[in-house]
Amino acid sequence: MPIKIKRIYEAYNPDDGQRILVDRIWPRGVSKEAAHLDEWLKELAPSTDLRDWFGHIPERFDEFCERYHAELDQNPTAQADIRQILEKSRSGQVTLLYSAKDTEHNQAVALLAYIQKKAARA
Repeated sequence: MPIKIKRIYEAYNPDDGQRILVDRIWPRGVSKEAAHLDEWLKELAPSTDLRDWFGHIPERFDEFCERYHAELDQNPTAQADIRQILEKSRSGQVTLLYSAKDTEHNQAVALLAYIQKKAARA
């Protein structure tokens, strides 16, 4: 399953394949042209309340993942988006883009883990 994550501030590379922004808010300082997006799936982002609670505090990351995965489980639009991502990954590379500075403790890391778990169960 060729799905990876990448900061949207990193340079575009054609090897990224399908580029999908998974943030709810458009990243600062990035033009739509520079983003080279194929899609923007806002419904895959955590709720504003959860994002505010997490506050990018690394010590909260494990609980953030649990809460975020529970949100995804309850969101039919997110489930459809995830099926779409999995389908696209069967025919080529998919890159989930995010804007957080912390490359280890962010929603894209949590989302990728969730998608990988779903794919393993399928």
